[in-house]
Amino acid sequence: MTYIDDLVEDYKTLIREHLESKDDDVLYNKAHDFSERAIDMDISPDEMIALHIELIDVMELNSYTLIKDSLEVLQEVMIRFGFTYKDYKAMLNKMERHDQEMDVAASLQETMLKTSIPVMENVELGAISVPARKVSGDYYNIIEHADGKLTFAVADVIGKGIPAAIAMSMLKFGMDLTSSSNPPSQSLQRLNRLVEKNVNKNMFVTMFYGLYDFKKANLCISSAGHEPAFIYRHEEDVFEELDGKGLVLGVMQEAEYEEVSTDLAVNDMLFVFTDGVSELRKHDGSFIDMEDIKDMIREYRDQHPQDIVQYIYENLTRMRHQSYRDDLTMFIIKNKKS
Repeated sequence: MTYIDDLVEDYKTLIREHLESKDDDVLYNKAHDFSERAIDMDISPDEMIALHIELIDVMELNSYTLIKDSLEVLQEVMIRFGFTYKDYKAMLNKMERHDQEMDVAASLQETMLKTSIPVMENVELGAISVPARKVSGDYYNIIEHADGKLTFAVADVIGKGIPAAIAMSMLKFGMDLTSSSNPPSQSLQRLNRLVEKNVNKNMFVTMFYGLYDFKKANLCISSAGHEPAFIYRHEEDVFEELDGKGLVLGVMQEAEYEEVSTDLAVNDMLFVFTDGVSELRKHDGSFIDMEDIKDMIREYRDQHPQDIVQYIYENLTRMRHQSYRDDLTMFIIKNKKS
């Protein structure tokens, strides 16, 4: 006997017991228990009605009274089906509102947070940012200043949807209003106060913030709990980790940030990324080895940074397990000045 046969027999028993006892309280409890089982088995309301019509003949319910009383059982069973349908409709409406919110957030990111990559003398830039869903929690910004300096940031907002998009827009405007003469540590302090004061207490931001003087080939950075970056030394063919200690933005208003400075020789590169790169899951479920990323950079080291990040992204896409997708952002500065 299959589970469908069991369900039919139980329904016949439910009808038979009600016709004998006429106890509405017993019917209420048993009918609702039966409904839960039928719903779990994906039995539709149409199938329940068809079953009941069939059982009228099988059980020889020949009188008007018997048929009417049996319909009381069907009515109680269908009440629970009705509640489930209302829950289903409510869930669909909630999903529709969620999709609309995601569309608004995605549009906000597209119009307010889009960053162009400047073309400059003596320095080459490359950047790529790919969201896992409609709205990305990653963000990068690049600002060229008239005094021969460049400010940049790569950030990861711990949060999604419209609140995350609004948080990122605040970061962008905060950066846009920051002078190139401000050291990265002071800039992060300012942005931290902005986030702590104006953003939801459950939302935090990691950020890698840098100031690059492309006339002197000098790089100065600070980090707010972000992934350490790497510098590729072209002449020596080695990688150096570059990190500044500091709390994520939005935790403590008076947080302070360490500042690290270094020079870039010709063809040296700074590689900044989010955890969508470092925590990428491969097909076997294991995490990627960052040495693989370094090998890709070595392989394409003589190419333009935009070609390098595109090459890495295409390789990561082939390696990535589709069930473990995350926002992914990469940014490269390559010095071309002797």
